[in-house]
Amino acid sequence: MDFKFKDIHIGELIQLSVKEQEIGKDRIANFLKIDQEEIEKMYQMKSMETELLLRWSKLLEYDFFRIFSQHLVWYAPTRGEKTKKKDVKDSKLPQFRKNIYTSELIRFIVELIQSGEKTRSQIIEEYNIPRNTLYRWLTKYEKKQDTEL
Repeated sequence: MDFKFKDIHIGELIQLSVKEQEIGKDRIANFLKIDQEEIEKMYQMKSMETELLLRWSKLLEYDFFRIFSQHLVWYAPTRGEKTKKKDVKDSKLPQFRKNIYTSELIRFIVELIQSGEKTRSQIIEEYNIPRNTLYRWLTKYEKKQDTEL
């Protein structure tokens, strides 16, 4: 199953993880300090507050926040060079590089091109991946179809 990062339904993902790990409702209820009815309601939630998501991440030993980070890599617009230099202000918030691509993302992109599902131009246009980055990936990984990235 290829995961689509465009439309995230966090409750469904949590429920999927619970099923895969075969975790009982009693354990979940005790860990989250809620009743079993609330668990079912959470499975229906498209989004949830961060503190609750953090607790689910700890219980299921899975970083659900990474799903949202990956969404940003794929779909958030990048700043133009002029904007980057002109509007940069000091901030006390931690600063992260946006263009950190996971091996799963790289593999997915290379597979889209290899299968003919999308062209190089479509990838560059739809996902805002710089042309040089895409060509570097293809040069490096296109020939190594079955090897790990």
